[in-house]
Amino acid sequence: MFKFITDRPFWLNLLVAISVAVGIFFLTLQMLGVITNNGKYLKVPSVVGKKTTEAIRILESQGFEVLIQDSVYTDTARKGIVLKQLPEASSTVKINRTVILTVNRVTLPLVDMPSLHGKSLNFALEMLRRSHLKLGDTIFKPDFMRGSVLDQLFRGDKISSGTKLPWGSYVDLIVGGGLLDEAILVPDLVGMTYNEAKIILDENGIILGAVIADQNVSDTGSSYIWKQMPPKYNDQNVPVYIQPGQLLDLWLSVETKNPVDSL
Repeated sequence: MFKFITDRPFWLNLLVAISVAVGIFFLTLQMLGVITNNGKYLKVPSVVGKKTTEAIRILESQGFEVLIQDSVYTDTARKGIVLKQLPEASSTVKINRTVILTVNRVTLPLVDMPSLHGKSLNFALEMLRRSHLKLGDTIFKPDFMRGSVLDQLFRGDKISSGTKLPWGSYVDLIVGGGLLDEAILVPDLVGMTYNEAKIILDENGIILGAVIADQNVSDTGSSYIWKQMPPKYNDQNVPVYIQPGQLLDLWLSVETKNPVDSL
């Protein structure tokens, strides 16, 4: 065998060695292509909005690996559905590619109850909103701390700040209604600006409730009130009375709107 090699010219042996090496190289590339499924591509299906179990079944049946990267909670979406996928739907990827899913939690996350004692009702409502909690009943109690939160309740029991509550829970508030026992006439705020109405409400001890602004309102303070609840007069044109410390809701617009008399 060695004599066969040594009897040939060196350049011929060199040429044979190079040819063998090139052949082995290309054979290796072909084998790697087979092993790694080189050249095989798949289109990623859309699984956003589907239940997590269904999404995993669809992806795995089409040759994808699935990874649940994150689990968040959004109260505007159904529990247990896919909120986001990566790669996105209709993307072309290699076979065996991993699809990463972000899903909406099945169980409600827990949030901390904020400390509302001594806060104004408006500020307490904003703190509840930021904490992903909702206002339940508002109970007014005669107290010199008019308009301030005296106690916070959950399911009828007092609850301290820092207590864990399920996301979206309703919290009842006991609010100081002042020491005045007599009712007052509901002021007529329609046609006033928001800032003017706020001064009148504060002077009468009436708490500003919900403020509903039209979409084109950019400056709340200078916008006009076109509706209020409770109104100054009821359907029988009888003046409406309100207790100090109660809520009054306002509807705002960029310009004044004249109420239409249904009669």
